[in-house]
Amino acid sequence: MSSIRSVCVYCGSSAGRNPDYMTSAEALGTAMGEAGIRLVYGGGTRGIMGAVSDAVIRAGGQVTGIIPRFLVDMEATESELKRLDELIVTEDMHERKHAMFERSDAFVALPGGIGTLEELIEIMTWSQLGRHRKPIVIANVGGFWNPLAGLLDHMRDEGFIHTQHQVRPLVIDRVEDILPAILETAPAHREGAGEIIERL
Repeated sequence: MSSIRSVCVYCGSSAGRNPDYMTSAEALGTAMGEAGIRLVYGGGTRGIMGAVSDAVIRAGGQVTGIIPRFLVDMEATESELKRLDELIVTEDMHERKHAMFERSDAFVALPGGIGTLEELIEIMTWSQLGRHRKPIVIANVGGFWNPLAGLLDHMRDEGFIHTQHQVRPLVIDRVEDILPAILETAPAHREGAGEIIERL
């Protein structure tokens, strides 16, 4: 049995300009729901956030939404949030991100804005510092994350990423390849790759 039981998805609360972003979110959510993998996400009901969570629910899957109190009315309404299996309301963003980390066996970054970028970079930083070895996937829909990949290469070439072996996000272009790639990591994950090495 796979040790990947929940996946945290970082993504935008807006739809973005490319319709492929929403389509990919729906496809990922459907695949997760059908595979019985719980979605852990930021709790919003709009944009890409709403698309991925709606798709998981339609496919019979379970969803944990984690949202700071001050964002409840901005990114969702209380009645909309009642459709989630589990809702966790935190006091601030730091508590939200830590709760998302603790409840997730892997991470996927779909297209999004500054908040999505910050969440992705933070989880990669924790990996570089040896705080976890959970799989990280960058869903490069339509080449969305190409500029970030170029920046990371530049940082490495300039000598600022010294532990590249610990920071190996899977960059995947096709959304249908995301879950199979994560599940392939399950054997290593069981041997400790997914454990919290040191409490954050």
